[in-house]
Amino acid sequence: MFAVEEVSTGSGSDYSNSWISWFLSSKGNEYFCEVEEDYILDRFNLTGLNTEVQHYAQALDMITDNLDEEIQDDLRGNLDLQARLLYGLIHARWIVTARGLAKMLEKYKRADFGRCPRVLCQSQPLLPVGLTDVPYEKSVKLYCGRCEDIYSPKSSRHGSIDGAYFGTSFPHLLFLVYPNLIPPKSGPVEIGGAGRSGDVDSSRRSRRVREEQDAQAEGVGEGMSTASVALKADRYRPRIFGFQVNEIAKLQRWQEAVRDRQISRLEELEENA
Repeated sequence: MFAVEEVSTGSGSDYSNSWISWFLSSKGNEYFCEVEEDYILDRFNLTGLNTEVQHYAQALDMITDNLDEEIQDDLRGNLDLQARLLYGLIHARWIVTARGLAKMLEKYKRADFGRCPRVLCQSQPLLPVGLTDVPYEKSVKLYCGRCEDIYSPKSSRHGSIDGAYFGTSFPHLLFLVYPNLIPPKSGPVEIGGAGRSGDVDSSRRSRRVREEQDAQAEGVGEGMSTASVALKADRYRPRIFGFQVNEIAKLQRWQEAVRDRQISRLEELEENA
């Protein structure tokens, strides 16, 4: 069991042997950034979280390394789970602040969240996003600003992270605050360009994507038409605090009109076949 050690309180960089540094260094938590201590200690920032986390006060003490060492071992195990939940919910609020966005921007530039598997996106770096802000409902997904679609993480460790720990607004708010980062829809990727190893990974991804597309095409031929498959496909809609992003919403309306025309053509071809 992880032993909580006393550390001096100060800036976020002073967490040398703290619960947060242990949490961030654990395998599978690479998507998270460090939430500054001042933000956590400001109770206004944590408004409402006491109703979502059991043993809220003790979990907060564990995160800030103020937990009483006399806490029973059986309670400590449950507290660790609640501390993870609390830190994740605080993290979702932190990364949409100015300082939180700046920290996540550094990780985005290093492509810490991976790159888009779509061939035409040319290894565009991804950003984590939640499909809901309610914990224990959906796992985290990865958003590509180039094709405006979402993907599942490669690693099962990352795939098990709760999407509520990043929220539904983060990647779209990042592009709103830093409009120069909005990737072009064509041409090479400029941010954190991939090196030689990236080209190899891209080739492998391309081959895997083609194999998956071939497998899907075989499944379509067995039981359902292409038009029906297209109609059932869900479209991801970027939102900031519940509201659709204006420019993306307009683009999506045009794309959906084109999609509807293509589906109509497919239905006509299948009827005449």
